[in-house]
Parts: sequence; C-alpha cells; structure tokens
Amino acid sequence: MTEEGPGAADGPPSSKPPRLPMLLEAVLSVGTDLGLRATLQQIVDTATALAGARYGALGVLDPERNTITELFTSGLTDTERQRIRGFPDGHAGLLGVLVEEPEPLRCDDLTADPRSSGEPPGHPRMRSFLGAPIRVHREVFGNIYLAEKHTGHFTDTDMALLRVLASQAGSAIGNARLHETAQQRERWIEGAAAVTTALLSGTGATDALMTVAEQARMLADAAAGVILQPTEDGGMEIVTASTLDDPAGLVGTVIEAGAPVLVQLLGGEPVFLNDSATDPRMTTHVRTRFGPSMMLPLQSGGRLIGTLALPRRRGGRPYTAVERLLASQFASQAALALVMADAQYNREQLAVYEDRDRIARDLHDLVVQRLFATEMMLESTRRRAAAPDTDELLTRAVDELDSTIQEVRTAIFALQQPPAEAPATFRGRVLRETRGAAAVLGFQPSVQFTGAVDSLVRQPADAQLLAALRGALAAAHRRTGVSAIEVEVDATARLPDGRASVRLAVADDGRNDDGSRSTTFTWQAPL
Repeated sequence: MTEEGPGAADGPPSSKPPRLPMLLEAVLSVGTDLGLRATLQQIVDTATALAGARYGALGVLDPERNTITELFTSGLTDTERQRIRGFPDGHAGLLGVLVEEPEPLRCDDLTADPRSSGEPPGHPRMRSFLGAPIRVHREVFGNIYLAEKHTGHFTDTDMALLRVLASQAGSAIGNARLHETAQQRERWIEGAAAVTTALLSGTGATDALMTVAEQARMLADAAAGVILQPTEDGGMEIVTASTLDDPAGLVGTVIEAGAPVLVQLLGGEPVFLNDSATDPRMTTHVRTRFGPSMMLPLQSGGRLIGTLALPRRRGGRPYTAVERLLASQFASQAALALVMADAQYNREQLAVYEDRDRIARDLHDLVVQRLFATEMMLESTRRRAAAPDTDELLTRAVDELDSTIQEVRTAIFALQQPPAEAPATFRGRVLRETRGAAAVLGFQPSVQFTGAVDSLVRQPADAQLLAALRGALAAAHRRTGVSAIEVEVDATARLPDGRASVRLAVADDGRNDDGSRSTTFTWQAPL
C-alpha cells in the first residue's frame, strides 16, 4: 500500500500529533551545536523520535575504506551496550547494502530478508528497518539506521521524513566539520608555535625531543608520542616516549634494518597504519599495544632528524584525512624548530667555549707566569736570608704560591671542559664531583692534583676514589662551621711496601660533634 500524504497510514489524525510541526522543529534544532560529535548524536536522537522507532544509529563512513568507523546510537541502555560484543563495520547485511548502494532502504522483517546477515552476539532483536544515506557536498558522510517501529513497520511517510532530515543533517554536518576543522587547525598551529618557543628558549636535546613528543600526543589525542632516530646499522630506535600509561618497554625499542616500514621512514615518507598490531609492516614487540598510528618524518632541508610516531590504543578511532594533514604539517614545523634550536645551542656553546678559551689564555699567559716569577724570586730570597724566622716565612710564602699555581691550573683545565657533557677524564670527573658538592656547600672546594692522574689512575681505583671523595665531602658538609675544603689527589704517592699508589686527602676547617677540629680524611689505593 502506498500513501498519499503524511499520516495516511499512520492512524487517524486525532490519535497522534501531526508530524509536520515535529519535522520543522527537528530541522530547526539539528545543527544548533557546532560541535561535530554533539551534532551527530542530536541527528540520530531526532530521527529516532521523529520516526517513532525504538532504536536508532548513525554510522560514520571512512571514505578511503568505505567502512563504518564510528557509530552513534539512540535507544540502547547501558546494559544492552555492554552485551554487544562488537558493532558492525558495514561490510555485511543490510548495512553493507546501504554502504555499497547509498539509497534509502526499508525492510519490514529483517529475519526474512535474504540480504540480512543476522544480529551480532548480544544485540537486541530487531525486525523492521529503515535506513538512509547522509550526503555532505555529494560525499556520503554516513548512514542513519532506524529499527523497531513502534507501530510494527516503517511507512513511506517515515522514509520521506528521513530523507528530509538526512538532507538537513548533511548541511549541519558540513558546517560542524568546517567548524571542527578550523578549531583543529588552530590547536595544531598553537601547538607548533608553543613547541618552537620552547625549543628556542634553550632546552637540551633530550628535553627538546620530549617537548615535541608530548605536545604532538596531546594534539593528536594519541596514546603515546614517540620519537625514533636512525641507528648506525640502518634501523630506527625509540629514544623518547611521552605517554599517560607506563612507558616501560617503549624507549630503546628498535625497528631492525630491513623492516618494511623503514623503506618509507628512512626515505622521509609518512606511514599511516590502520592497526599497528596486525599491520605486516610492523615488527616490534610493542606494536601489540597500539591500534591506528601515524609515523611522520622529522626532516628539514633534506636532513632526516628522526620520526614522530603517534599511535592510538587498540580499537581507537582511526585518524581522519584532516588529522593526518595537520600532524604532517606539525612534524615539518617541529623538525625546523629542532634544527634551529640545535643551531642556536651550538652558537651559544661556541660563544661559551670562546669565552672560556680567552679566560684560560689570560690565566695562563698572565697570572700563572707572574705567580711563577714571584715564586722564583721568593725562593732566591729565601736562600740568601740568614734569619731562621725569615726563612720560615719565605718557605710558607713559596708553598702558598705553589698551591695557588696548582689551583689556577686546575681552573684552566675546568674552563676547557665542555660544560654540558659528562667528562671523559679522571681529572674531569673529580672536578664534577666537587662542583656538585659546591651547590650544597655554598662554596667551591679547593682541588689540587699531583702527577699525571689521567694516565695513571685507572679502574677500579678511579671508581673507588670517586666514591671515597663523595663520602668525604658529605661528611664535611655534616660538620659545623665548614667554610673551606681542600681536596688533594696525588698520583705519585707510595704505599709502605713501595708500590705506586694514588692518595686522596680531604681537609676542612669545621668542627666535629665533640667540638674538636676536623682531621684530614685520607684514602689510598695501589695503581
């Protein structure tokens, strides 16, 4: 039976309110919220109520794979949602027919229709069905599905109403998508600007990579933000990971050379994965933790710095074409910022080194030479002096000058060391320990080296001496009234049996708990 107008087969006019005003109200209400997800939920709720259906759903289609990526439902209770093991992907049944042939579709009995594929486990029983596509600028955005008409089956009027609502929904979705895209673009631009500002403020290399990974993770709503860098053997290793979950097992993970995904990554091409856990291009053990993922090259001026990976959780929402574009643009901007930050850091380090070299040259050429000349003059005067007290004073003056010369030479050596790098020499490690203690003590301990400590002191003596030095500095800090500490490392010392050894002496001017003057701490080990 066909209908001649609204309500013709829906019962007497007095039995239910006319649906034309309801339709007009629905058309006016749809799209009042510019948020896309809120708009989609509003559309399915409105269609379900307008058609008098018990259940409704709106499936969002992926234009590349022509599958349902998101499903907004109406009429399902929380218990019913939990019982459904998995929502359909649009490949089978009447939903698949509607995806393949985007035209309105009606069925009075799903159980008798040969095109139906049945209901998923836990799904509520349904018989009547009505569906219609939603088009946005000639593109099929998704489909509206209605089921279980209260009066038994859907009518031509229901189909006509659904057509009108789907058409209006297309316009509302188009506006909402434009609004959401604009907001997304604004967030990504602000995020890229924040990364650039942070990197150019002088953060270290490790902090810079973490800044990029963390900002990208938040912008992409990803489960993790990961930075990979090329290895010497042609693979890629995760060097930085930002995640809300436990990052254990991520940092240090290596994509071995020859892995299929590396062909694109090392070539500077982005890689987009629908499911990291099942994609054959992925070979690492951590892939089972993630689902949809983007792997974006960090390159600038033909230089590949690394790869930014943004995986989502298993079963997570796939990345849209807009998200992929914005993330790729962010990666390009971040790579440029990393290069600029690295160049700025190198310029600053060069300026520091040049300044240190200048100070070291001044100390060596002027101060040390003058002190040495003064020491020679005092030594000559001491030999000529006849009075015992004069001889003692001059001897003390010579010793003080010799100690001062040693201190200045130590300062020259310290100025020549890279400030941010871990020292490679034994002398440098001793100075690092005393500089670290200075932050706690409030003053810099005096350090003097005797002998070729860098070439003579080896393992295990070097590690033992550094441990003893830490303990002695900590003990000095605990004493009262300490205002000066003298550290001496002598690589020319001898043990009682005559063997060569290294000797550590740490003396301070503080007092012990019993009020006595502190004694010099000594430690000695064979070389």
